[in-house]
Amino acid sequence: MTAFKHTNLASRELQFNTPGMPASDGDGVKMTRIIGTPQLNMLDPFLLLDAFGSDKPLDYIGGFPDHPHRGFETVTYMLAGRMRHKDSIGNEGVIEAHGVQWMTAGKGIVHSEMPEQDSGLLAGFQLWVNLPSKDKMCEPKYQEFVAQDVTLEQRDDGTQVRIVAGVTNEGSVGPVLRHDIEPTFMDITLAPSSEFKQQIKAGDTAFIYVIEGHVLVGDKVSLLPAKRLGVLDDGDHVSLTAAPQGARLLLVAATPINESVARGGPFVMNTKAEVMQAYDDFRNNRF
Repeated sequence: MTAFKHTNLASRELQFNTPGMPASDGDGVKMTRIIGTPQLNMLDPFLLLDAFGSDKPLDYIGGFPDHPHRGFETVTYMLAGRMRHKDSIGNEGVIEAHGVQWMTAGKGIVHSEMPEQDSGLLAGFQLWVNLPSKDKMCEPKYQEFVAQDVTLEQRDDGTQVRIVAGVTNEGSVGPVLRHDIEPTFMDITLAPSSEFKQQIKAGDTAFIYVIEGHVLVGDKVSLLPAKRLGVLDDGDHVSLTAAPQGARLLLVAATPINESVARGGPFVMNTKAEVMQAYDDFRNNRF
């Protein structure tokens, strides 16, 4: 687990940044792994962040055929294209640009995520969010919202904020709820040279990922360019200034769980024995 020191409770500053590393998952889908690497193993409670984006069908056409999960949540947020999901308990749907699927795998589920297209741009993110030990064996469930149901806040300066989870300083509330870690997940398109501030609870883990353009972070005005994730230190808010051409970024935060983490491929539990039990249950059709 990567640990970062806490500093003053004021504007959060850029503490660490990384471009991630090239990766392939599913049936050969090309992506960039940003959290879940040797440089950034995890950011409690965030276990993994993958960014995918290509207009070359061979980079994504294989999709993510049936695979299991237990013990955490998967969050799929689309920037472009269409992805169909199906699972072992009968759920099925399509996520399109600015739509989100927030799936709680709980005690176990088998699902697939396959592109609903054979050409054009497919782009988005998958974030893995840990569950505390008391909830790891809960019943699987979904919070899924199409683009029209994801709150859109439009500001006078031209900035747009799509709020999947959390509350903006202007009071707009995202549809996804998780009361224990109180997540923030915002897709922010900053107007050229605009300033943006967002409250983040002191002690929460927080990061930003710049999708386009670049931003200046905090009172120290640290530069964070496109395609890099920046870990924020402690404080009670983040201050961002967009480049002259504007910028687009994800802002993600949540309360740490502070429990031991044992990983085994698609399973994330608290102990190695629990991971081995998950493999045994999957092999014996107990999901």
